[in-house]
Parts: sequence; structure tokens; C-alpha cells
Amino acid sequence: MARILAIDYGTKRVGVAVTDPLGMIAGALATVETPRIFDFLNEYLTVNDCNRLVIGYPLTLRNEPAEVTREIDRFIERFASLYPYIEVIKYDERFTSKLAFDTILASGIGRRKRRDKAVIDRISATIILQNYLESISV
Repeated sequence: MARILAIDYGTKRVGVAVTDPLGMIAGALATVETPRIFDFLNEYLTVNDCNRLVIGYPLTLRNEPAEVTREIDRFIERFASLYPYIEVIKYDERFTSKLAFDTILASGIGRRKRRDKAVIDRISATIILQNYLESISV
């Protein structure tokens, strides 16, 4: 069965998460520097079967696009042209970074690791994916 990928896109880094082969459980995969994301995806998708990409789509509290949304739209456009067989789903990611940081705090991870934004990006992608999975299983 095909996996589902999730991306928490940022201007510096991209958090990536993926489901198990049955598409039931989300897990952190990697944090990639934004300029290298398509190299990473090409390597990953060459070896792994994925049929869906869930991308965090930031909106303000007024349901308006956030500043980074234009860059995300460009990413989606390029992704869709390179991988037309993979469905792209925009998923509201409001409060995901805050929830990721709170998750890290609750887990007891040390102060140095909590400051590592790469960890927060991976966890954010995982939260986006897990929330998406829960939304489609209802």
C-alpha cells in the first residue's frame, strides 16, 4: 500500500513526515533545508511508493493566507508538475508549531534539543499528518 507524505514548509527548512505502509500512523522522517527539498523528495519517491502529499497550509485567524503561503503555492505547483500522479492536499496548519513545541516540552526533551528548530519542523509535519489521518478516518 502507498504511504502518505506530509510537509511543514518553511523558508529555511522543511519538516517531512510519512505514514507507515498501511497509512495509519504518522512518523517523523526528516528535516531538509528548503533549497534541497526536491532533491530529497526525488530520492525518497524513487524508492518509496506514495500516493498523497499533505502540505501544511498556513492561514491567519481571519482565514486569510499567511505570508509564506505564496511560496507554498509555488512549491505545490512545482511538485504537481514533477509528480502528477501524487495527489496534493492542502491542510490547515494553524497552531501546529506551537503544538509541536508543547509536545517537545511534555516529552521531557532537554533544553538544547528544544531549541533545535529542525526537531520542531519534523514534529510539526508529523502533527499535520496525524491530524489529517484522523480527519479522514471519521
